[in-house]
Amino acid sequence: MTAAPYAPIEGPPKAPRGALRIATWNINSVRLRLPLVEKLVAAARPDILCLQETKCPDEHFPAEALKALGFQHQIFHGMKGYNGVAILSRVPLHETGPRHWCGLEDCRHVQATLVNGTEIHDIYIPAGGDIPDPDANAKFKHKLDFVRSQAAHWKKTKRDRPRVLVGDLNIAPFETDVWSHKQLLDVVSHTPVEVEALTAMRANHAWVDLSRQAFPEPQRLYTWWSYRNSDWRKSDRGRRLDHIWTTPDIAPKLKGFHILREARDWPQPSDHVPVIADLAL
Repeated sequence: MTAAPYAPIEGPPKAPRGALRIATWNINSVRLRLPLVEKLVAAARPDILCLQETKCPDEHFPAEALKALGFQHQIFHGMKGYNGVAILSRVPLHETGPRHWCGLEDCRHVQATLVNGTEIHDIYIPAGGDIPDPDANAKFKHKLDFVRSQAAHWKKTKRDRPRVLVGDLNIAPFETDVWSHKQLLDVVSHTPVEVEALTAMRANHAWVDLSRQAFPEPQRLYTWWSYRNSDWRKSDRGRRLDHIWTTPDIAPKLKGFHILREARDWPQPSDHVPVIADLAL
């Protein structure tokens, strides 16, 4: 099957009336790239912004600067130099807090609940290093353990409330989520064992992948381009690592879906770009 050309998704229009705009972005240091958060807010006006890889201990998190951008409600969990997740919101958040996996407090999952009862889960799955062998690479083993632990958790969790799961999941599950399925089969982020684990995680709670609801295969979709590409647009060797999933009751409420490709050209960019969903919640 020949894949369709990459979707040229750029600067999102204004969110539809009555829709809640949720954005997720691996920011790769929130303090360093605070000006880029400001650009995103100006360009897209998200109601809820979920960040990953904030690389910032809680005592140094730029909470006041982010409040000045309109995010009066915040929950963040970070550490020096690595990882870190945050949910920033213009609407009230309740029952907020971090969650820990694999016996580690490594700041990879934070959750909040909206006043209507919808849970928001912001997750940063480990990248997994370079060698796709859990026996030879402890980072890859941690990644698989993390995803499998998530899968087991969601399998036993009652489907009793609406939920949204977003984040840098560091796995591109479909053939058209990478620039070359054949060449990336043995590259961490697209190996069969990772795809199998993430597929189980999604299936175990009947999560709906909104990217693929909005843009079904064979449409190519990417959200990440390596810093090693001197001209990322020309080479376009991307991967779809950033996801927005919802429970089935929310999926029909999708009113718009956007991948802000232009953010990859902003000054000192992250290697990821924001992914945005408009939901009639």
